[in-house]
Amino acid sequence: MDIKEIQELIRFVAKSGVNEVELERDGFKLSIKANAPAPVAQVVAAPMPVQVAAPAPVAAAAPAPDAVAATAASNETNYLTITSPMIGTFYRTPGPDKDAFVNVGDLVEPGKVVCIVEAMKLFNEIESEVKGRIVKVLVDNASPVEYGQPLFLVDPA
Repeated sequence: MDIKEIQELIRFVAKSGVNEVELERDGFKLSIKANAPAPVAQVVAAPMPVQVAAPAPVAAAAPAPDAVAATAASNETNYLTITSPMIGTFYRTPGPDKDAFVNVGDLVEPGKVVCIVEAMKLFNEIESEVKGRIVKVLVDNASPVEYGQPLFLVDPA
């Protein structure tokens, strides 16, 4: 069984709502278990009175590059999203002492490796399927990701 077949099986489990799948072939055993959704607790707070103060004057300054990226990221409707094709652990770098595959502001094209998702001790290089400039990285390094979870926002312009 190759990685593509395993990835397809993971996608099937994620889309179908099945909680567990076990497969055994020629001495090879594979078990995939979906995480049960955590119960959602709803908290309602009573409104508190608010005092309105006059805003303090702000000196005009040239916007920092990070501020420009943050402003651009707030208008997410015009951006394309690179999503995780599988469940696993997200890594921005190929190794602990290596540079990130992509950073905010970098250009990506279809086929360019943007990150790694580790699933079942296999490190899968995730390639961009879109062309554009990385606007925002949506996941912290070494964080768990779900199938279809947004990883990057890309400006196609």
